[in-house]
Amino acid sequence: MGSSSSSYAPKTIYLDVDGKVQRVIFSPHCSPCDIKELLCSSSNIARNTAILLIDSEGAMISIDPTMPANTPNNLYKVMPHSTNQGGEKEDMFQNVLSQVAEQFSRAFRINELKTEVTNRLAMLEKRVELEGLKVVEIEKCKNDLKKLRDEMTSRGGVRVNCNCKYNFTDDGKKLSPRRDVPSYPKYTLSQETIEALKKPTFDVWHWEHNEMLSCLEYMYHDLGLVKEFNINPITLKRWLLGIQENYRDNPFHNFRHCFCVSQMMYGMIHLCNLQERLTMTDMCILMTAAVCHDLDHPGYNNTYQINARTELAVRYNDISPLENHHCAVAFQIISMPECNIFANVEPDSFKQIRQAIITLILATDMARHGEILDSFKQKVDNFDFTNEEHVKCLKMVLIKCCDISNEVRPTEVAEPWVDCLLEEYFIQSDREKSEGLPVAPFMDRDKVTKPTAQIGFIKFVLIPMFETVMKLFPQIEEIMVQPLRDSRDHYEELKQIDDAMSEAQKKKTESMSLGGKKK
Repeated sequence: MGSSSSSYAPKTIYLDVDGKVQRVIFSPHCSPCDIKELLCSSSNIARNTAILLIDSEGAMISIDPTMPANTPNNLYKVMPHSTNQGGEKEDMFQNVLSQVAEQFSRAFRINELKTEVTNRLAMLEKRVELEGLKVVEIEKCKNDLKKLRDEMTSRGGVRVNCNCKYNFTDDGKKLSPRRDVPSYPKYTLSQETIEALKKPTFDVWHWEHNEMLSCLEYMYHDLGLVKEFNINPITLKRWLLGIQENYRDNPFHNFRHCFCVSQMMYGMIHLCNLQERLTMTDMCILMTAAVCHDLDHPGYNNTYQINARTELAVRYNDISPLENHHCAVAFQIISMPECNIFANVEPDSFKQIRQAIITLILATDMARHGEILDSFKQKVDNFDFTNEEHVKCLKMVLIKCCDISNEVRPTEVAEPWVDCLLEEYFIQSDREKSEGLPVAPFMDRDKVTKPTAQIGFIKFVLIPMFETVMKLFPQIEEIMVQPLRDSRDHYEELKQIDDAMSEAQKKKTESMSLGGKKK
């Protein structure tokens, strides 16, 4: 992985910030703009302020990845650089001229030098513009090729590839790198939204993708993960964009579901006061696993993968093929330097974080539900937050809770998700019927209804799991467990109505049949 190679070793410099020593760590792959933003943040200076970096002898230091490292005994100082209305180009231009004037005085003809610098700036700007257009065209071409490939696959009826985005036989990059500065708009979250984000009642249907990205970005900052793991804010943006772009537009398993699970995890962290009981590393593992847990889900579950003998099922030997794929895509994204949120984490620490994230994503395979819940039940009565195995089991149960937590939300938020899930189920079952594969009754459009789909799942999966977690965190009963009980009652009432209508229709049919015979 990127952060485990010596070529990715971070660089450390030390700053004098109001008489205190401030340490700044950055990756050698950071751009000068990224480093300047880090220096501004570390020195309590506004982000877009022009700055100078001065050593202890008053000399200016070039701000770029090759800058010389220093020691706590030889501190650098970040100084705001006065600007005018000419903007950044004029600032740079005036800086170049002033330095040349100081060093060479009148030995050169200043006007000619000014003309030369101006021409060079214009040439560089033109080159950047042309290169940018090339990147845009390349990306457009890749998207067109992908659409064509997907269309050919769907027309051909080929099932073994399962429409997965990545062909793992390629030796090259599996993902397109995002070296550009992320362009999604920065939303300023209101205090009302910030408070709502911490609660399971949050309405996830009111937000566009860009707004959800900003909310996820806020969560990482609010939990202190950006500061704790020295995550470059621009890298965080690029990573989140890479995540969003690698969720498919399935009816259910899409980026909004990813946001749902991540927001519920953020809410449980606050509701259960996990920041006081778990480490910052645990917080990072929980949030990152939630964000990545269904990456590139093809919309067809593990049962289909195995029965259809798809490429994923063959690759992973029928063992949690989807969850293994989600992990692989997650770390493909992180392996790119421009998206590596763990670039400044020590290799040994990254190895532990990576393994823990994999463990949590694999735990979302519902085939392992009974095994994981039984293990947690054995520990919960004497739970020890200092016991590594206990905490590992808790984190697995927490991500499972968040993954299937829609019924914890208010009815008007939860019920549309049932429609989305049934739509995805029906697409799969229709395909299974056409391919002669086994069809699960709960996915068959001719056999399942919303009440029958939900009652058993809520009664025998959701409530037992959340009630077990409630033993450790009693505060979730009112805001999480009771809504599940209410949802169970709601669907049982709907089932009674459906049954009564079916019975009435049956009697009406029989009556009409008897009437016909009498005639």
